[in-house]
Amino acid sequence: MAKTNTPSTNEKVKVFMLGGLDEDGKNMICIQVGEKIYIIEAGLKFPEAKESLGIEYIIQDFSYLIEHKDQIAGIIITHGHDDVMGALPHLLKQVKADVYTSPLAAKEIQKLLKKEKITGVKIHSIKRHDKKTIGKHRVLFFPITHAYPGAFGVAISSSQGYIVYSGEFIENYDDLSENYRGNITIGADLGKEGVLVLMQESKGAERNGHTAPNHRIDKKLNKLLDLNHDSRLFISCYTQSVYRIQEIIDCCIKQERKLVLYTKELRSLIDGLAYIGYKIPDGVVVDASKIDEYTNVVVLISGQGKPLFTLMSNIANDEVNDITIKPDDLFVIASPVVPGVEKVFRNMENDIYKRDGKIINLDKNVLSMHPSKEDLKMMLFLTRPKYYIPVKGEYRMLCANAMIAEEMGIPPENILILDNGQVAEFEEGNLVSYEVKMNLHETMIDGKENWDMAGVVLKDREILSTDGVMILAIGLDAKTKKIINGPDIQTRGLIYLKDAEYITKDVAKIMEDTIEEAVKNKTYENLQVRSDIRDKVSKYLFKQTAKRPMVLPVILEINK
Repeated sequence: MAKTNTPSTNEKVKVFMLGGLDEDGKNMICIQVGEKIYIIEAGLKFPEAKESLGIEYIIQDFSYLIEHKDQIAGIIITHGHDDVMGALPHLLKQVKADVYTSPLAAKEIQKLLKKEKITGVKIHSIKRHDKKTIGKHRVLFFPITHAYPGAFGVAISSSQGYIVYSGEFIENYDDLSENYRGNITIGADLGKEGVLVLMQESKGAERNGHTAPNHRIDKKLNKLLDLNHDSRLFISCYTQSVYRIQEIIDCCIKQERKLVLYTKELRSLIDGLAYIGYKIPDGVVVDASKIDEYTNVVVLISGQGKPLFTLMSNIANDEVNDITIKPDDLFVIASPVVPGVEKVFRNMENDIYKRDGKIINLDKNVLSMHPSKEDLKMMLFLTRPKYYIPVKGEYRMLCANAMIAEEMGIPPENILILDNGQVAEFEEGNLVSYEVKMNLHETMIDGKENWDMAGVVLKDREILSTDGVMILAIGLDAKTKKIINGPDIQTRGLIYLKDAEYITKDVAKIMEDTIEEAVKNKTYENLQVRSDIRDKVSKYLFKQTAKRPMVLPVILEINK
């Protein structure tokens, strides 16, 4: 590896995260070298089921990037998973910058930009050993093995040494496919030149040993196919678990099983894999309309999170048009239960068991394709960084990752466990500060791209979900303000009215008395009276029910 021609020796280096620390997802690493900002990842995270309140997903606070958008040299997306790529369209609507990513992810990003009608963005398809000059600094891309083909790690040059993010890698010496083969020699070359900071993900830091070969399901699946040669298998798999999807397809080819690619997004993925060289032999894949023609067909069902397990439930309940479940059918779970989908997964299990169905959890005891302790130690050994920053994971995982670095001889004062928005600043090869911390606010997306979901709307949804709503309607003569119809009282999620008719009578009287008193005192004003009714009724309901429902008074002024 040639020696880097570095810019001024006085350039500062800043490293900070806008997401991904002490949480699962929403990953975004920012590296500022001199005046140039490099963004690595732009992911989303899914809310906890009990806290979602209609929120579809959560993304980062882009305020700092919008304020400094002229300094952004590029956005680097290491692979095509939601937790590193899902927020990219939202970022590109606010900030126009070139995107550097793998060939398959590049195709997916182009689809997203077209769907969101985003223009003025150039997508660079990265080869796995590329070296590029981006924003006047040399950027090296090195191949790694992950669940997504073409994934890579990143090294950005500076006068103080390389800033390296190792990517979501595992060391797997059994896979010789060019789309998945890693190259550990790059780490050694970087170590010889000098690494200022190494960042490694933390999701597998609590696991001993190497991840490989315990990430594979092919042996389990081949055995399952042998034992159930005359049964149809319905296999669930996340669409973005491309490595696992290819394992399932390869097993079907080996066992000479017909395969149905059930979902549209799965068929689109296979088209993308053909683009990067992975092709399925003719005659293996059959159309979904022919499922009933084969006694031992494998039906591969893909999706993301909750929708995947909901679809599996629908199939089990005979609620889809093209599949009729038979007694010998077998449901195979090849997708892990990720945070936020637990309830839907349990419902799916219940639905299958209620119909006397059979479930095999193929993912049990299979490791996700994230580096375990020995993988992380190997990269530390090769790169020999001066400073180490654990990234991507919950706080206990970050701590476990930090302890691995300490075991490898990194001084504790050179290991930084940061918070989102906390800035580590380096000058002349030394850490000079990590006191600056940005004030970040998560951005909630409810499917309609409402950028103000953190305020009143969420509070309203919380009230509706727990205490319900009461709607009070009344009609007044527009001139005299005398009551001419109503009040009409409706509730949802508060009380069963037939068991508490006295409450509706009392609430109706509160409404009438408040209006009549305002008219008598000549202080009647529609909005003010509605506010007074809301306050009085809310206090009354809390005394009677210990609930604080949303109270919506409606006063219609009618011209006779």
